[in-house]
Formats: sequence, structure tokens, C-alpha cells
Amino acid sequence: MTPVRDRRAELHPASPGLPDAGALGRRPRAAVVGGGIAGLTAATGLAERGVEVTVFERERYLGGRAGGWAERLPDGTGVTMSRGFHAFFRQYYNLRALLARTDPGLRRLTPVPDYPLVDALGRTDTFAGLPRTPPLNALAFALRSPTFRARDLLRLDGRRALPLAGVGVPRVYEQLDHVDAATFLSAINFPVAARHLAFEVFSRSFFADPAELSAAELATMFHLYFLGSAEGLLFDVPAEPFPRALWDPLGEYLTSRRADLRTGVSVTAVEPRPGGFLVDGELFDAVVLACDVPGLRRVVAGSPGLGTEDWRARVARLRTAPPFVVRRLWLDRPVDATRAAFLGTGGLRPLDNISVLDRYEGEARRWARRHHGSVVELHAYAAGDDPGRVAHDLDKLLHRLYPETADARVVGASTLVREDCPLFPVGGFAHRPTVETPQPGLLLAGDAIRVDLPVALMERAATTGWTAANTLLRRWGLAGHPLRSVPNHGRIALLDRLAARTGGFPAAAGR
Repeated sequence: MTPVRDRRAELHPASPGLPDAGALGRRPRAAVVGGGIAGLTAATGLAERGVEVTVFERERYLGGRAGGWAERLPDGTGVTMSRGFHAFFRQYYNLRALLARTDPGLRRLTPVPDYPLVDALGRTDTFAGLPRTPPLNALAFALRSPTFRARDLLRLDGRRALPLAGVGVPRVYEQLDHVDAATFLSAINFPVAARHLAFEVFSRSFFADPAELSAAELATMFHLYFLGSAEGLLFDVPAEPFPRALWDPLGEYLTSRRADLRTGVSVTAVEPRPGGFLVDGELFDAVVLACDVPGLRRVVAGSPGLGTEDWRARVARLRTAPPFVVRRLWLDRPVDATRAAFLGTGGLRPLDNISVLDRYEGEARRWARRHHGSVVELHAYAAGDDPGRVAHDLDKLLHRLYPETADARVVGASTLVREDCPLFPVGGFAHRPTVETPQPGLLLAGDAIRVDLPVALMERAATTGWTAANTLLRRWGLAGHPLRSVPNHGRIALLDRLAARTGGFPAAAGR
């Protein structure tokens, strides 16, 4: 396991069993559909216990939504493109445990010293230098923030805000899942100016507008990063493009354990058979569907023999967040030396953040040095249906925030539009499919899948991947893998008890 600084982090022990499937007489065969974080985690958990694993990935690269692929600039220079910036927080224990399989010291990750947040009026919050221990971290952040004044703390509706201080999963969903995040923030009197920076940044990590996001999901995020963990509020990023830093080494690791990695292969159906499942013409003992939401819906819709009617309806009900835009620019001059590697924004729609890749990524840094330039990336979440207009507006806001870029020549540009991230809408938690399914031997994994731990985003993908593997390993009498999480309760016992007694959020505050 990777280092854990938080003494209250929870360990979820592995189930006991045989150390290797070779002792079973016949090694079970498992198909993992999807080569993203969830699928690679499940494959690792199974392959390490000697299960014969085949990974099917429709793209020609591993990593899923955290993957990368080759592109060329107009001058012929080869570059690696991806879906954009990803933050590897220190409380992502289960994801970091996966990465440590090939990088025990996690030296392929590099720390980001700060990620300032700026609003439309130029007010800036930062995370550097904050204490790590909750609730001192959140209190210090609020008191030094130019958008959160001391009297704002007195105006907060403490009773309605109690679920934030006592997050436990699934309890927080029972309390807040019927309320959208924007309504919840208004109801607790959270100041509007601070809302842009302290909360919308997290809601847009789900590629959703706060009015479309469950308040329970927002509360879980707040717990994961602020009030539930003493790992701190800063994070790491890969020091090289995702394939080189993360997934190529993990692919080699899996191959060395007899895993069969098949990229460029799209699975459209899984057919139940006596004793197993037919996938791409081959019979497997078990299947882990670790697809994104559109992919999962397609496979289940194309597999009429899978599951029950209710379960199939739950999968069909999964929704995707609105489209998002990633725009990467290779510029012929550097940005100002004072610019942060990552800048979050609030109230500057459609721009949500700016990354300066040559501040931390080796490939971008080498290009910038050769061309005396810079590599800048712009994100727009919940971007709407006109990506051309969004790209134009992103460039304008870049020039406004970083004026030195206004006269820069664009040596190369790549604009990516996707609509495949899960949406966690109001009231969706009760219907969200879980890792285990009604079909024995069929498991789900991914960041859209329910697991009753305080995890989110990439960490939820990794956690469900380990959980899917552990479920199959336990079925076959093989030893599982331990999991970790931030505490699944509030850090302050009195507030946690009060939060547990509050019941549901007042219905009048919801929709």
C-alpha cells in the first residue's frame, strides 16, 4: 500500500483465501471490458492472484478517460494529446495503490505546489500553506479567503449544513440526494462569491452545473477533500504524458502476469452460457464490465440475456453529463513565469480552468524549451452544444487572464469535445447500479457505479475495480486486496452524531 499520512484513514482488510489460482486445479478465466482505471484495476487485482485475464478496450490505448494518444502539430512534430488535466490527490489511496504496482515510490508523479482559484472580479483563493488537519484546513481557507468574510460564518444555517460535518456513505445520500447542489448552497446561506470558488470547482469536476448535481455528491466531495481527510488539499500530477507515466508500465506489468490486453476491440454483447459468458467468441468464467456510461448502456442493451428487468432499467437510467471541451494550444512564446501550473476559475463561463503543461509535464516542457514557447490547456465543463463558439470564448478568456498570450502565435491547437462522463442527478443514488449484479459472475466497475465508501472520480473508478476483483476472488476462494478510504463519518464526534440525527434535508429546500 502507498503511504498514508492520515491516522484516521480507514483500512478495509482483504478477504482471506488462497494466494494463487494455480492451487485451484484450473485457473478461472475473466474478461474485463474496458481498459480505463476501473478495468485496469480489476485486471490487476485478478491477475495478481493468477486468474487468466483478458482486457478488451475499444480504443487503441489504455487509460480510458485518463488515457493519451499520438497527434501531430502542423509542422510534423509528434505530441501526446489527452482529455485534459487530472489531479491525483493524496487521499486517492486505491488509485495510488494501483500506480504503485509499477512505481513503488510514485516518482512518476510530481507535486503541484498550489492551484489558485480566481473569480470574475479577480479575487483569488489559494491552497498553499493550509493546515492539513480538518476542520482547521477548511476554517483557515475560509478565514483567509477574500470571498468569504468572517460574518459569513455567522450567517450559515448550521442545522441545514450539518450533513457537511458528518458525511457517511450511504447516509449522506439519504439526507441530501433529493436536493440539487445549487439549492443546497442557497439554503445554508453559503456566500455567493465564495460559492463560485469553494464549491462550483468541485461540482464541475463532475462536468455538471451545480443545479444538475445531487447535493449528496457535492457533500461527499467536500468530505473527501476538506472535512474528512488530513492528507491535505494539494495534489500530484503525472510528470510525463499519461501513457508513458502510467499506463504503458501498467500494461507491461499485466502482460508479465499473463494478462491478454486487446486494444482496438469493441465488445457489443455479453452472452450468458452454462458455466460462464461468451465475449467476443470466447468463453469466460466471469466478466467485469468496466465501461463508461454510454458503453455500459450499449453492452447491456445488446445483451438481452443479462440480469433482471429491474437491473437493466437501472443501467439504462444512467445519464451522462453535458459535453465538455478541452482545448490545448502550443504557443510560440512562454506565459509569464508567475503563472501557476493550474488555475481554477469561477464566474468566467465557459472557462473552468487553465493548465500550463510545461510547468509539470516533461514532453510539454521539452517542446517549450525547443520553441521558446508554452503549452496551455483550457477546460470548459458543461459547455453546451456549440464547441466552435466555446473554443473562441476560451481563447478570449485566456487572453484576458494571461494578457501575454494575446499576441502569441498558435503553433498548434487541438480541440476535443466529449460527452461520456457520468452525471449524478438529484435522486439518482437509489437507482445507481452497484458492483455486484443479479447475474452471478457478472460485475460492474467505474466511476458511475455505486460503492458505499466516501470516494469520487478516479478514486471511485479504482475502488470499484478493486471491489469487483475482490468479489470474484472471494467466490473462487482466493485472497482479496485491502482497500483504504478517508473516514466514512465526520471527524468531530459531536457534529457527526448531530448530523446522523438530522434526518433528511427539509423537503421545501429541494425540487
